[in-house]
Amino acid sequence: MSVILFILVLVALIVAHEFGHFVVAKLSGMRVDEFGIGYPPRAWGFKKGGTEYTLNWIPFGGFVRIYGEDANDASGGDAFSARPKILQALTLVAGIAMNLLFAYVLIVVSLGLGTQRALTDEEAMRDPNAVIAVADVLPGSPAAEAGFMPGDLIRSVEGKNGTFTGAGTDAFTAYVADDRTLTPLTFEVERNNEPITIVATPQSGVIAAEPWRIGLGVAVSSVGTVAVTWYEAPIQGAVLTWELTKQTAIGLAHFFGGIFTFSTNLAQVTGPIGIAGAVGSAADNGLTALLVITAIISINLALINLIPIPALDGGRLLFVLIETVTRRPINAGVGRTVNTIGFAFLILLMIVVSAHDVFKLFA
Repeated sequence: MSVILFILVLVALIVAHEFGHFVVAKLSGMRVDEFGIGYPPRAWGFKKGGTEYTLNWIPFGGFVRIYGEDANDASGGDAFSARPKILQALTLVAGIAMNLLFAYVLIVVSLGLGTQRALTDEEAMRDPNAVIAVADVLPGSPAAEAGFMPGDLIRSVEGKNGTFTGAGTDAFTAYVADDRTLTPLTFEVERNNEPITIVATPQSGVIAAEPWRIGLGVAVSSVGTVAVTWYEAPIQGAVLTWELTKQTAIGLAHFFGGIFTFSTNLAQVTGPIGIAGAVGSAADNGLTALLVITAIISINLALINLIPIPALDGGRLLFVLIETVTRRPINAGVGRTVNTIGFAFLILLMIVVSAHDVFKLFA
């Protein structure tokens, strides 16, 4: 399931990116020969307005084919290379901008749907969907021996004093400690969206500093879904998108700077395998978490494409800048050679990062 979700997320982000190029190219008077979802061989398609719209069999992204991206292979005023440099630059930047816009929309939607966070007891009392969550389990405690794990959601507790279904941590602690006869308690727990039953008996002396206190040996918190109002979500979404973009840019700068100083820490880098796992884990935590992780990946895709490495949009932007300054096109052979080197560097980097992902899986 993680792999399927990852492919769907990847396709959505790449298609959004290419759609940005497509729209601005069309608006700039460039001829767009094809807009494809997936990669050939072709499964289905139709032609409209001079552009072929295709659905292809290899489902790992999408592409846009703009006529005249190679100045030596095109002629006519509707060729990419024949349009003003500012329009060429805008067409290249449009894919990056679309990924950032896509991330912003996802974040705004996630804020509107609500994000899960820790609540105060007062907030938990007002939230009908609030629940007690296990934050930590003390080794060797009654909770550990009974099988509690961090992340467990306690839906209800059945004991001598009746049933507890509240979400306040103070009330939960008092309920557990109130049974002086130390009889077993039955907990209805949700773990990874699956209901389970755990039976545990509170004991005294669980906490060495407070041997008289009766407890289970769990640290708990109240968690609930807090939604942002429709008029606040766009503003908070913009702030959050900016913060995520800034943090991602700093992280990428450190990473690529480390490559040239031989100080890169691969432990801080995640490749396709790790990202697929992260998408699957996010999906397990609900739609909001999936939207947020997709937004983060979209921001990463945007900023990586901005890096001036040949074969990326940033490298092509650098070519446009050089041609603007020198007032002449870059030699086609030189351009192809530089792009090939850049592409080889990216493939090598992908192999190294993916190999590290595999190593982490088996380490």
